[in-house]
Formats: sequence, C-alpha cells, structure tokens
Amino acid sequence: MLIKDWMATTILTVDANTSVMRAGRTMKDNAIRRLPVVSQGKLAGIITDRDLKEASPSSKTEMDMHEMYYLLSEMKVQDVMTDDPICLNQNDTLEKAAVVMLSEKISGLLIVDTEDNLVGLLSESDVLRGFIHATGIQDGAFQIVMDMSDAGGSVSRLIDVLRQNRARVLSILTSFDDAPAGSKRVSVRIMPYNGEIDELTTELQKLDDCTIVSQGIDDLKNLPKKH
Repeated sequence: MLIKDWMATTILTVDANTSVMRAGRTMKDNAIRRLPVVSQGKLAGIITDRDLKEASPSSKTEMDMHEMYYLLSEMKVQDVMTDDPICLNQNDTLEKAAVVMLSEKISGLLIVDTEDNLVGLLSESDVLRGFIHATGIQDGAFQIVMDMSDAGGSVSRLIDVLRQNRARVLSILTSFDDAPAGSKRVSVRIMPYNGEIDELTTELQKLDDCTIVSQGIDDLKNLPKKH
C-alpha cells in the first residue's frame, strides 16, 4: 500500500510569519492538530497543538489577560515551529509510515514528492484506514488464524487448499513474535464458497503442522463508542 493512496491531499498551511494566535484559531476552527508551515512557497516546518500549548503562558503567570493576548499576537509561528519536520515521499509504503510514526512517537507525517514539494498529510487514522481496508474485515470476511510450520512452502500449501475449496482470499498476514518456536502465525480472511466453512476448516486441519487457533467473523454491528 502506498502513502499517496491514503494521505489527505487537501492541505491547510500557515505562513512562518503568521502569529501564534491566528495559527491556533485556524487549528481550532478546522479541528486539526497540526499545520505545515511555509515560507516563500516552500515547506519550512510544522506547528502542532502541543507547540501552541507550550508557547502559551502558564495559567499561573502573573500577566493579565491583555498582556497574554498581546504576547501571543506578537509571537510568530516560526518562533515555535519544528523547523526540520519528518517527511516521507508519497511513493513510500503505508507500512513504512507506520514504522516511522511508532518509532518517533508521532501521530502525523508531512508527505512530499520527488522535488520535496508538500503534497499531502498522513495521520494515524489514515494508516488505520489502510490497514482495515487491506485485511478485508469491513467486508464481513471469515477469519481463520493458524499456527503453521515455519518451513518453506507451508503458506503455498494453505493457498492450494483455499483454491481447491474455491474460497475467495481477501488477505493473508503472517507473523512470528506471537507464534510458538519454529512456527509462524498465519491469519487469513476469506469469503467461503457458498458460505460453507466446515469442509474447508477440516481440510486445513489435515495440513502438516497446522493448528487452528481461532476462527469466525468479527461482529461490527455493535462496536463500542466513546461517550
């Protein structure tokens, strides 16, 4: 999956000489947490809601309200922005973006083209949307999680069984950290032929060194919601 297929391409920016107060108002009015900063048409940095909070005078300060507003109106975005933001290219993968976000503990990335022009923004939500789409969970797919031998060809044999049973494969994911030693955990989401699953799982259990850990369809009708 490529970043360019999931990033937001409608981008609000702020000039480096804009006041911190106006930048904060722009974020609030548009319900966003970060703004790319430009100077003379070129990407110069990024300012986040955290930057604004750190730049704002503490509630314990002895300044009166007028002094606080004056300070924020005089303070420029370039004074508090991050001037060397982390960027990725639009042709990088969504998986790479997830690794960068996790390792750097950030929730968004600026996306550029081959000439370093700003072309998009990628958020945690965009990465999650891509992951959800890739798994096929939203399509009501049946999931089977198995522990299989780490030997070469095991997944090929799994695919053969799925093909023989005319199952439509939506995704296959493999991992090792959550599997027993010498095994890999394989999660496959399928649309069974005519909705029949029992015969398929029986055939899968016949595979050498294959243990079905779980199977079923995720219930997406009554998802928990925040209050």
